[in-house]
Amino acid sequence: MNYILADQNRDSLLPFTFTRPVANIRVGILTIAEKWEKWLTAEVSYLTEDYLSKKFPIKVAAANVVINPSFLPNQEMVAAINALKENQQLVADGKEIARHTAEVHTGGGFETVEFSGDVLTIEHPWDIFAKNGEALQADFELLTKGRTSQPIPDTNTVISPENIFLEEGAKVSCSILNASTGPIYVGKDAEIMEGCIVRGPLAMCNNSVLKMGAKIYGASTFGPHCKVGGEVSNAVLFAYSNKGHEGFLGNSVLGEWCNLGADTNTSNLKNNYAPVKLWNYQTQGFAQTGLQFCGLMMGDHSKAGINTMFNTGTVVGVCANVFGSGFPRNFIPSYSWGGASGFTTYRTNKAFEAAQVMMARRKVEFDAVEKELLETVFELTQQWRNY
Repeated sequence: MNYILADQNRDSLLPFTFTRPVANIRVGILTIAEKWEKWLTAEVSYLTEDYLSKKFPIKVAAANVVINPSFLPNQEMVAAINALKENQQLVADGKEIARHTAEVHTGGGFETVEFSGDVLTIEHPWDIFAKNGEALQADFELLTKGRTSQPIPDTNTVISPENIFLEEGAKVSCSILNASTGPIYVGKDAEIMEGCIVRGPLAMCNNSVLKMGAKIYGASTFGPHCKVGGEVSNAVLFAYSNKGHEGFLGNSVLGEWCNLGADTNTSNLKNNYAPVKLWNYQTQGFAQTGLQFCGLMMGDHSKAGINTMFNTGTVVGVCANVFGSGFPRNFIPSYSWGGASGFTTYRTNKAFEAAQVMMARRKVEFDAVEKELLETVFELTQQWRNY
């Protein structure tokens, strides 16, 4: 069977979906696409915006199962999907989970099959951190089932070692690991340096680094090649992003290729303890999240200089560069340059120079496909740069 992950609720997951399909969002240990591939034991492709399709192509066959990646897979859901016959769709609470079809762009005329099992959905940016613990637990069980962890060095203080899994090449030295509150997963060639204090659940993906003396509260995920230090609570970093120094990051999500300068701090709680509002790209205004704790949502390739202060519920777009004293506005459009004293447009040639240098440091090429994608994002986000 040919499986296609088709974007739904894409606009409600901006700024992260400016640069990726919904299925490429990381929550738990794996991206949503990686979860589906593990559960289906098959490769998937993407039905997404045209400008993203060069990087995330679609493969169409005579028979296809088109899946809504807002839903995270589980055993019961996958079984129900694989039981679908042609021109049937699987639905939960009025929302389509998947459909079996020869025509991938067809949206109607299907026989409905109701799904009554458990569902976990990612429909808003804050769902990524708010539901990260549940997703992380499911991924941990999926990835470690029937396998044995590498030994945990005895230089560490460990609580509930049965909930800790070290992949091949993982390094953990002279740290405190408390997995009684959730699993701790240390991926291939990842490292927890000396003096770290970790309270699970925590996922460190391959080649990620937790720097000396870091204090980590779950449920947090540090994607491949991320470097993290200071104090972090319930945050998700997709991949190749850095928060390498002191400062607090809480109830937050960073995309790929982000960097927070030394002593950057995020507020995740309002002084009056009121529910947090977050910028909504669909309504062009601030909307309630229903959460008391909500910090920073930062799109790909954005940066913050040293001592930057982000207010509660701040949204930063793609390729923004934020610096200076004081609190900048809590919606910073893509390709913005500046801080509390004001913003100007961050020119694409300068933004791309920074991206190229940062990616080269990790031996990743800033190629023509990435450049074209980011140029399109610059045009799509022009409407919000009305400083």
